[in-house]
Amino acid sequence: MLLIATPRRDELESLRTALTGQWRIVSCTNPGELVAMNLAGPCFAVLVDAEFLHRLAGENDAAAEASEPCGSSEAGLHALWKRFPNASVVIMAGSGDMREVVATVKKGADNYLTYPIHPDEVRYVLESLEAADRMEGELSYLRDSFWGEDVKRLTRTESPAMREVLAKAKAAAPTSALILLTGESGTGKSALAKLIHTHSMRKDKPFVAVHCGAIPETLVESELFGHEKGAFTGAVRRKLGKFEIAHGGTIFLDEVGTLSMAAQVKLLQVLQEKTFHRVGGETDIHTDARVIAAANQDLKAMVREGRFREDLYYRLNVFPLEIPPLRERKEDIPLLVSGFLERLSGEYGKGVYGATPETLDALAQYDWPGNVRELENLVERAYILSGSRMLTLEHFPAEFHPAHGSYASQAQRIAGTGMTLAEAREHAKDALEKQYLHDVLTLHHGRINKTAAHAGITTRQLNKLMTRHGLDKNAFK
Repeated sequence: MLLIATPRRDELESLRTALTGQWRIVSCTNPGELVAMNLAGPCFAVLVDAEFLHRLAGENDAAAEASEPCGSSEAGLHALWKRFPNASVVIMAGSGDMREVVATVKKGADNYLTYPIHPDEVRYVLESLEAADRMEGELSYLRDSFWGEDVKRLTRTESPAMREVLAKAKAAAPTSALILLTGESGTGKSALAKLIHTHSMRKDKPFVAVHCGAIPETLVESELFGHEKGAFTGAVRRKLGKFEIAHGGTIFLDEVGTLSMAAQVKLLQVLQEKTFHRVGGETDIHTDARVIAAANQDLKAMVREGRFREDLYYRLNVFPLEIPPLRERKEDIPLLVSGFLERLSGEYGKGVYGATPETLDALAQYDWPGNVRELENLVERAYILSGSRMLTLEHFPAEFHPAHGSYASQAQRIAGTGMTLAEAREHAKDALEKQYLHDVLTLHHGRINKTAAHAGITTRQLNKLMTRHGLDKNAFK
């Protein structure tokens, strides 16, 4: 359908004649009609008189029917888009108005026609719009099929916030833009970084992941940029740095907020100049590695506190993507559980096909401090324990059981098992110990040294207790 809006009735009839048989044409001859128009189907293009745009700027009948223009053509263009969001816009005007018409095209109108309108000219313009529409349709198809079949289960979501994140990731993946992933530990920043690389033009080149928080401060520069033989004690041979290994591909800098100020200066230099030199070397080395950085800390707050360089923050924050925590996308829990079970069944061959409604309800009640990683680890544990086709609550820790959290109901449940007081006391001590370790590991993002110091025990004692209670430090990172 074409909508033609012009006060020039002779031009309107000429256009009708030229386009008969090709388009269904709807027309109006004053701005008031255009504002009030309610089309019965999709509109491909609006051919609109330039004067109408001025009168549309107010988007109301009084403004539209005013004898003098009441607003800018740009405001009128926005009003037109609001009325017909999917339509292309072609401006019609006399030759004396060309300066303003060209300016309007620069503001977003698709094309223009000059009075008197020649039939061949309008056909050419419409054919060009159709060709552009077909191309956009093909690009849309490619975008829809963007994620390969092997990763579609990882990108299924019912969360509007997560859909927005994935849409932005699709848009950024084919580019070389620097991406900053933010969000709590365990939300899936590493998995998203790999997906972006896999669907980029660099997919056949290396993907190099660097956990910045796990590198001793004295070795950060050597790890990232390499070193020459003899550069320092223990440097018995030349070592290539991660930026050099990732040349042409992607380097993923996880927990970038843990870098020292000295390392931040070096990283800023590489991002700005695309060159570096190995420790102990003098030769400049060019890098074409695409950088994806991730942080589970608030880098803006760190900048305010003087713990993170402001210039580095803005250099990293070219294309920010914030991944929501699992507690804010609980509608995805059934999809995530299903995806994890598909993977586990493929790896281990045991047929566990889902979780009972009661189990999914219980999982939805939990706050998930460890986010998706914690859910994945618990599902894997439940899968291993399961002897049936469905996961049930008995395969999950006590905190997921309906009675958990109520001392009276817990006491009643324990008493019903026939435990003695001593046994019940030991049971309660174990539950409290596990919950305490869970909370402290969450607080310190799974870091063993800090967790042990907080708990007032040795790292060896902590590891033994974690093994006893089935706690994995990776679930808290």
